[in-house]
Amino acid sequence: MSAPLDFRLTLYPDPLLRKVSSPVVAFDADLVATVRAMFELMYRSRGVGLAAPQAGLDLRILVANPAGEPEKSYEELVLINATILDRSGPVTLYEEGCLSFPQIYAEVKRPERCKVAYQDLSGQRIEREFEGFASRVVQHEYDHLEGVLLVDRMSPADKLRHKLALAELVETYKRNRAGART
Repeated sequence: MSAPLDFRLTLYPDPLLRKVSSPVVAFDADLVATVRAMFELMYRSRGVGLAAPQAGLDLRILVANPAGEPEKSYEELVLINATILDRSGPVTLYEEGCLSFPQIYAEVKRPERCKVAYQDLSGQRIEREFEGFASRVVQHEYDHLEGVLLVDRMSPADKLRHKLALAELVETYKRNRAGART
């Protein structure tokens, strides 16, 4: 067995966050370890969802726990190779945050329900409908698998309000990249 995985958050504007994620092909012990490490990063970061690109992985994996509490592990969701089949219900506006955009929150419009086809950890194909907050979390994390980010869902007013914070994330990324090259 390989060493335990210890992922770090991938922050905006890392190009991996803009890439459409690659499908998972191996449903094995490494996948189980990856998913567990993703949950650990999500909980450590105080999130309710995490997509593989946010952990630096080019894979179509999303994990979520709408309760946001490890003690409520019965609420954990693991969606592998997810595809949203349908979005329905009234479109609601709700303030969303994103672990790849620390301390930035924006009002995002999303349909109340979504129907998703995905695979579980054993590769079994499942179709399930999510609604309410769980649907919002799944749609947000699914966006990451498609290279769509919180900044893309922001209103012009939210983009203006967060202009400085977004610019700081870009500058930090550039500094870190420059430091890594030396």
